[in-house]
Amino acid sequence: SAPVSTKTSSALSLPHPDASQIHGPKPQRISGSHLSVLSWVDKASCVSQVAEQLMTIAYENGVNLFDTAEVYAGGKAETERGLNRKHIIEGLRSSLQRMQLEYVDVVFANRPDSNTPMEEIVRAMTHVINQGMSMYWGTSRWSAMEIMEAYSVARQFNLIPPVCEQAEYNFFQRDKVETQLPELYHKIVPWSSDDYLASCGIITGKYENGIPECSRASMKPYAWLKEKIVSEDGRKQQAKLKELTTISEKLGCTLPQLAIAWCLRNEGVSSVLLGTSSPIQLAENLRAMEVIPKMTAGIVTEIDHVLGNRPHSKKDFHQAH
Repeated sequence: SAPVSTKTSSALSLPHPDASQIHGPKPQRISGSHLSVLSWVDKASCVSQVAEQLMTIAYENGVNLFDTAEVYAGGKAETERGLNRKHIIEGLRSSLQRMQLEYVDVVFANRPDSNTPMEEIVRAMTHVINQGMSMYWGTSRWSAMEIMEAYSVARQFNLIPPVCEQAEYNFFQRDKVETQLPELYHKIVPWSSDDYLASCGIITGKYENGIPECSRASMKPYAWLKEKIVSEDGRKQQAKLKELTTISEKLGCTLPQLAIAWCLRNEGVSSVLLGTSSPIQLAENLRAMEVIPKMTAGIVTEIDHVLGNRPHSKKDFHQAH
């Protein structure tokens, strides 16, 4: 299975007074950019050589939300683990020093930490916000029950609750975002930032004919990913992706663009993280915004038919009965 780590990550949004040129990194409250960039890089050398170029391209194209974390690129992209008070405070302070920032817009608690009491996590997040190190805090890959617990603790002790959940959402991971999180949208989570590339590039179709030499799945630390791809379920997914390619061609777009547009057709999804590693890939992904108007009810139904995994919501249940 995939390695599990608990970490903090942070998101920075930048203003766009003039999209034609890069201005100083003055973080401000998150605005309505539907696409954000995840600085997930596998080789340390990529950080200085490519990351700056990717951020420039993204920024010039209207992207103003950038996500980074302590474990990306061995700490060079942004390694401590755990959500105890000491790590949250020291980890965020160290990240701010590395990024040369006074604060970030959102600090995320990535994956729940069963070894740390929820009250300690919420108190630590409240502390870093009150200290001006972050504007808000959110969760990443937490269950609806865990988010509700954090919210309840915050209300009980007059602390600051999480404002967003960063969930895995793609063609093959739908249940949480489409059936569980909607129960929270009207209560405690104003927006959800979802990572369609959480499936580590499987959706892009690059593994259709095997494992490319320079792909993530070919690297030793990602042996679990290779096993997932060559498994029976993995082969079934590749077959469905091949069918979806027919739909993307009909719409005049690539499969990755269709995947991103499909995520954004969900009203509960405010932003999709793009885990790009090259300028060409980023440029392609950014053009997914042009596909959103083409995501008609008919196209969505066609995609659902191919996937065969549309979750049934409580609304569907009540309508059937």
